[in-house]
Amino acid sequence: MTDPRSGRRLPIAAGRYQAEIASVGATLRALTFDGRDLIVPFEADQVRPAYRGVTLAPWPNRIVDGRYAFADAEHQLPLTEPERGQALHGLVCWADFATQEATEDRVVLTTVIAPQVGYPFRVEVQVEYRVTDAGLTQTVTGRNLGADAAPWGTGPHPYLVAGAGGVDAWTLMLPASEVLTVTPDRLSPVAVHPVVQHPEWDFRSARRIGDTFIDHAFTELTRTDGIAEARLVTDSGEGVAMTWDERCPWVQVHTADTPDPATSRRGLAVEPMTCPPDAFNSGVDLVVLEPGVAHSASWSIRAL
Repeated sequence: MTDPRSGRRLPIAAGRYQAEIASVGATLRALTFDGRDLIVPFEADQVRPAYRGVTLAPWPNRIVDGRYAFADAEHQLPLTEPERGQALHGLVCWADFATQEATEDRVVLTTVIAPQVGYPFRVEVQVEYRVTDAGLTQTVTGRNLGADAAPWGTGPHPYLVAGAGGVDAWTLMLPASEVLTVTPDRLSPVAVHPVVQHPEWDFRSARRIGDTFIDHAFTELTRTDGIAEARLVTDSGEGVAMTWDERCPWVQVHTADTPDPATSRRGLAVEPMTCPPDAFNSGVDLVVLEPGVAHSASWSIRAL
């Protein structure tokens, strides 16, 4: 039997939650609570659109011009966002991960990033998805299998769905006091500013998103017992929450604007990240994996 275009189908479930993982990109293809979508899904036999649910590694977001220096060497990555001239979202988006474990409520997938032009490092990427009565948790682990230190970053790419309506009608609470501004044309990082200087992106107090455009990274997150939480709700009070720990000091939020009204602003991308955009150049919060060393980060999604 031929696998669907999104890869092998790996369903998991617990309590009132059901999820389906696709092996290509170790992608969260669907997640429901009592049948209600918590993310924007896509069909199993569809080429994954707009990075929906994909695992981002060995970097999240953009590397400007695809160029960076590391350990006294210059590197040039393929420009996977050619319209902006950027290297976007890492190297495993289209890798068909192997299934290491699969049970009723848990799946573990693995792939190895082979040394290549632009990233001459060998890193194993392990992705675990687990569902419980409390929701879904994803854990991504990078392990350096090579002889040289390697730059590393990771994050997820779900488009959260609060319920009926779309992004404009939903209320967002995001406990971030700083935002990374970007250039309007290429979305290249410019500078970190307090959100009080950009009130359109200040969601520390929950408020409706409306027609606000967001495609920015946020930091200086308020946490409870080390956990940051973003909440997205409808007027009726139903919704979805995403939480993550201090291994992700950044979160990218995107209103998913597209030229097609049928797909535009259907879900809100919320992407906890271990480092900000272009961290391979700035070095901000960049993880350096020494030979034999592993690094893990986790995040969770639950219904409200």
